[in-house]
Amino acid sequence: MSDTIAAVATASGVGSVAIVRLSGDDALEIAEKITKRSSFIPRHAHLCNLYDTKGELIDEAIVIWFKAPHSFTTEDVVEFQCHGGSIVAEEILNTLISSGARLAEPGEFTKRAFLGGRIDLTEAEAIAKLIEARSEDAAKILARQMKGELKRFVDEIREKLVRAIAFAEVTIDYAEEDLPEDMVDNMLHQLETIEKEIEKIVRSSERRRGLIEGFRVAIVGKPNVGKSSLLNAMLDYERAIVSEIAGTTRDTIEEQLRIGTHLVRIVDTAGIRESADTIEKIGIERSVAAIEQSDIVIAMFDASRPWDREDDQILSLIDRYEKEKEIVVVLNKTDLPQRIDLSRIEKYRPISLSRENKAEEIIGVLEKRLSAMAKGDEILLISTRQIEAVRRAKEAISQAKAPLLAGELEIFTFHLTEAIEAISSISRPVDFNDIMDKMFGEFCLGK
Repeated sequence: MSDTIAAVATASGVGSVAIVRLSGDDALEIAEKITKRSSFIPRHAHLCNLYDTKGELIDEAIVIWFKAPHSFTTEDVVEFQCHGGSIVAEEILNTLISSGARLAEPGEFTKRAFLGGRIDLTEAEAIAKLIEARSEDAAKILARQMKGELKRFVDEIREKLVRAIAFAEVTIDYAEEDLPEDMVDNMLHQLETIEKEIEKIVRSSERRRGLIEGFRVAIVGKPNVGKSSLLNAMLDYERAIVSEIAGTTRDTIEEQLRIGTHLVRIVDTAGIRESADTIEKIGIERSVAAIEQSDIVIAMFDASRPWDREDDQILSLIDRYEKEKEIVVVLNKTDLPQRIDLSRIEKYRPISLSRENKAEEIIGVLEKRLSAMAKGDEILLISTRQIEAVRRAKEAISQAKAPLLAGELEIFTFHLTEAIEAISSISRPVDFNDIMDKMFGEFCLGK
């Protein structure tokens, strides 16, 4: 990584300040060239004129030099804080490239920080997710992970697994030494404890995944039940077309809405019914897919119409997902004479909706549900990669228990090695010298 990279670090658009960053062996030399200064003091703000390759003034900016290895990338880094707007920042970037730098690839600054040992993979992923955080709770969790919370959890699990392998290796290679008689029972208990801990974190992470990716709320119901009207009321503007004609919404409509501290994606789906219309059938299929992808389902029923076969379809869907998702049942048009059979849906405690009562109560219920879903003190796995790695580790630990009980320690250590490799992939590659350190450091062998 001897080449020097440069990039605009602020989002495009109008603003008072833009930041351009430079990292690599030639960063200081290039900074001195375009500022016409002969020296910089590390970590001091210098007010400098910036010049292009023709010697013409570009801007007056604050320039800060972070001397290696005391920088984010662990390389020499120079930061230019110039006036905002895309023109000035782009001109500075072009000048840096003309002066010997190259344009950084996406994520390359963070990649260099990882390769330089400044951060591990958990912290790198937390940085990426923090930029896209969809709630205040998510931002707080990711900030903790940037400080090493998930890394410490991984290290603790890894330490316990390495200890178990160390016991097994000692038994295999140093059978003549005096070893604790209850070793197998202790190791089995430890593995079962790790399994439970891992399973709890995976379940919690799946339940709270919307914190990172953004919670999804699907509005479902039969045609002409009032789904689009509810969406418009929640957004407080006419987003969806509303008419008395059944099947007006023929595809899913998605919009973002802030509910409490969460940025939520609301999905208005096509009315679910049997249809011979090809386009409408595709819309209905997408509605079912929207339910599967959602965290909360708002199921709407029309109080002014008798219960029918289409209502049965909706009830069957929410019953199917009752244990997997949060279900909110809404009874619409309650200001009209009631004709629906409420006994079918009373277990869901339906919320009444009328022309006067538009969406305030529903938004309040959603906020409570979202807050409950966001709660949890467990470590949060923030990506599919992390969840799959933990699952692989749990599976390998489960497979290791039978060989342990059977005294087949070579197979036992094989499975535990798989578990260590899986859990270590979350933060850093495994170093099996740790096992030797545990063997000889803890058991004082060869004395």
